[in-house]
Amino acid sequence: MNNEFFSLSNKVAIVTGASKGIGEAIAKFYAAAGAKVIVSSRKIEAVEAIAQSIRNEGGEAIAVACHTGNIADIVNLVDETVKNYGSVDILVNNAATNPVFGPVVNTDEDAFDKIMNVNVKGPFELAKRVYPFMKEKKSGSIINISSVGGLRPEHGLGIYSVSKAALISLTKVMAKEWGDDNIRANVICPGLIKTKFSEALWSNDKIMNMMMKMLPIKRVGTPEEIAALALYLASDASAYSTGSVFTADGGFTI
Repeated sequence: MNNEFFSLSNKVAIVTGASKGIGEAIAKFYAAAGAKVIVSSRKIEAVEAIAQSIRNEGGEAIAVACHTGNIADIVNLVDETVKNYGSVDILVNNAATNPVFGPVVNTDEDAFDKIMNVNVKGPFELAKRVYPFMKEKKSGSIINISSVGGLRPEHGLGIYSVSKAALISLTKVMAKEWGDDNIRANVICPGLIKTKFSEALWSNDKIMNMMMKMLPIKRVGTPEEIAALALYLASDASAYSTGSVFTADGGFTI
C-alpha cells in the first residue's frame, strides 16, 4: 500500500471549531500528516494553545480567531490563511452551535437564526470564499461536519437537526456544482462522541442506558475516530469520493 495516499504534505487546511473536541483532533491529525493547519475558533487564546501544541510536536500551525456566524470574521480567516500560506487546499467546517434544548415550538427567532447562521450560513460563506483558490489549483477538499441528527431528527434538538440536514444538502450541492473544478465536498455525520459539546448526553446515565440498548458498538465514540475519517476525506485516498455522506455513529442509524 502506498501511504502517500494519506499524506497531506504541503497542503493548507482550515479547521473551524478547533479549540477542542472533534475540531482539535482533526487539526492535530492533519498536522501529523504534514499539513499546514489554520486552527480556528471564537477565542484566540484557546486556538493559540492548540496551535502551539501542534508546533511543539513538530507540526506547522497558526491560530486565527473566527466566529463563523460573523461574515467579517470569515473574510479575515481566509485573508489570514492566504497571507500566511498563499492558498487553501482543505476546509473543514466543524464549528457549530445549539443554544436550545427542547421542543421546536419553544425555539425563539433569535435562537433559530443563531443556529442557522453558525451551522449553515457560516460553512456556506466560508466555502464560497475558499472556492476561488481551489478552482485556480483545480484541487480541493471540503469536509462538512454534520450529525446523525441531520439524518434522523434527535429528541430535543429539533432546529439543530434541521440545520445539520441543511448542511448535508449544501454539501451535495457543492459537490455537484464544483466537481468540474476537481473540488470535492463530503460530509461526516458523527453519532454520540465524547466531547464537551455533547457532555449533557454522555454524562446522563438514563440517556446512556437507553443508547447502549440501541448501539451495535456499545460505547461512545472518540474525537480521534472522527478525525481519522476526516483525514481520509482530505487526502488523495478519497479522490473519487464527493457528495458522500459518511456516518461514524457506532451503528446508531442502522
